Amino acid sequence: MRYDYGWSRHEFAGAKVTFGTVARQMPRFLKLAGRMAWAADRTALITLVTAELLRGVAAAVMLIATNRALGHLLTPTGDVATVLRAAVPAVVAVGVVSAVSAVLAAVSGRASGRLEPAVFRAATVDFLGIVARSELEAIEDPKFLADVDSARWGAGSIQHVIGQATAVLTATTALASAAGVLSLLHPALLPMLLLITAPRGWGAVRIARRRYLSTQAMLQHNRASGLLSDMLIRPWSAAEIRVHACGPFLLGHYEQMARVAEREQARLAGAKARTDLLTAALSGLATTSAITVLGWLVSTGSMPLAVAGTAVVAIRTGSASIGGLVSQINSLYEESLFVADLDRLRREGHRRAIPEGGTPLPARPDEIRVEDVSFTYPGRDTPALDKVSLTIRRGEVIALVGENGSGKSTLAHLLCGVYQPHQGRILWDTTDTATADRAHLFAGIALLAQNFQRWSFTLRANILLGRPEAPATQEQLEAAADYADLTSVLAGLDRGWNSLLAKGLADGVALSGGEWQHVALARLRHRVTTPGPDGRLPHLIVVDEPTSALDATAEIEAFEKIRGLTELGVSVVLITHRLAATARADRIYVLDHGRLAEEGTHHELMAAPTKYRDAYQLQAAQYGIGGRLPGQTTAEPDPQEAK
Repeated sequence: MRYDYGWSRHEFAGAKVTFGTVARQMPRFLKLAGRMAWAADRTALITLVTAELLRGVAAAVMLIATNRALGHLLTPTGDVATVLRAAVPAVVAVGVVSAVSAVLAAVSGRASGRLEPAVFRAATVDFLGIVARSELEAIEDPKFLADVDSARWGAGSIQHVIGQATAVLTATTALASAAGVLSLLHPALLPMLLLITAPRGWGAVRIARRRYLSTQAMLQHNRASGLLSDMLIRPWSAAEIRVHACGPFLLGHYEQMARVAEREQARLAGAKARTDLLTAALSGLATTSAITVLGWLVSTGSMPLAVAGTAVVAIRTGSASIGGLVSQINSLYEESLFVADLDRLRREGHRRAIPEGGTPLPARPDEIRVEDVSFTYPGRDTPALDKVSLTIRRGEVIALVGENGSGKSTLAHLLCGVYQPHQGRILWDTTDTATADRAHLFAGIALLAQNFQRWSFTLRANILLGRPEAPATQEQLEAAADYADLTSVLAGLDRGWNSLLAKGLADGVALSGGEWQHVALARLRHRVTTPGPDGRLPHLIVVDEPTSALDATAEIEAFEKIRGLTELGVSVVLITHRLAATARADRIYVLDHGRLAEEGTHHELMAAPTKYRDAYQLQAAQYGIGGRLPGQTTAEPDPQEAK
């Protein structure tokens, strides 16, 4: 179960590099995260960084004040009152600095709480906007899609990076403060700090790496067990689980996998305990050695007792910081890989975005001409369309027919402007759509696709999304509902227009496939009859197999309604496998393996031995009514008898 999504490229990244490599690359990742954080909320970023740096300074000041306080208390030069009076300023300084440090920690937490969601919001909106503006050909490119998938995780990772970078900064400044103060107090103290913290650092790295490798090794296992649990509890599998008695089988496999995960967790716990024991022994040995050296230095007069006491405090502070620092740097590295993917998608997405501006298109062209158009999908050698030419005149109904994979939907996407021809051109009157303003092109199209979108919104919103940028009255919605025979669907919904068409959400309802197709037809009608902000109305309707869930009679009625829209001066491109709907088309184009094989009216194609005629008669025979399909009142004449 190795996944081949974009984010999976980084699953084992942490196992392939050393801690030193991670540390060297960290500045680059922090710079990237800092740039995004600066764009999201620069005030919060400045506040966060300033507070953390001041906390580091406060830690150093506290150690110095502690040293002075201990100096007065441990080397008295008079009576108790005199000693206490001399120590009071340093003791007060320790208290004040502790309070200031606490305030700075609160300020840092507040700034981080503001910055993290702001960065996540900005990164997510930026990511979604980039994808929404990209060409459809880019979205269908596997490489670009892998980048999208990985960058999607980057939007969340950048939020984690802010918190982890803050933790790294905090631990680093604390460690640096302790090391700096110890270096000033006595040259022998810094090596002692390194000697004591090194075993803890080694242990933290080893435990973190072992946990990381275990997580990656068990990743597919855990995903598989998650899939099994979903199979047991989700509605889509419930009926078959019960009828076929699959429950015990699935549950048995899940339990086996859970036992494997349980053993792995026990193994990790045992390994961690052994590492902790070893690091504790080494650190204890180092501590004992350090205390022995401190005692010898104090006894020989080489080091004041106060300095030795301060050293103990500083060493404890540094030891506490090292474990968290290692863990946070490892996590920061992993998350930063996804942030880098997000940054790369931003550059690539802008390169592959739908261009803005261009040559204006006529609002009502007299004809649309497809001239020698070819198109090949990425990763394929055979073109989906190969030098196809046809003409669509205003007010005509054009039918595109052919077997699956013949290129019908590809041609529909080219007409809609979501694909661009690789060869040839598409003209609106005399304007080439390749250089045209794509916003004008989209405004002139109404699309009713085979996989039309079933929006998880209210019924009202599902209709309004046919023209979301324009206000609509209730009368317009009612007209669209009447046109699409949606009134019977409305009658069955308790909340009417405000019914939420999303079964999985609170108070959501489910519609049948046929009911959804009535909704889609109403949405089409609303788009065709509602002008956009610039006053433009669609002049071309592309209908791609939208009525497969309707019965034969309802389908013919739906196609007749779509044909009736030509009275508004629009042209219709109809794609369907049910040839009863094509009989009244003004012209029929038959595609075969991407090429234009036949063209003509229904009667012209039926009067000669054609692929269209064979398919038409085959479908008619399935109904057992000779040459007549549902929706026709008379049978088609046999061409041989007509002669």
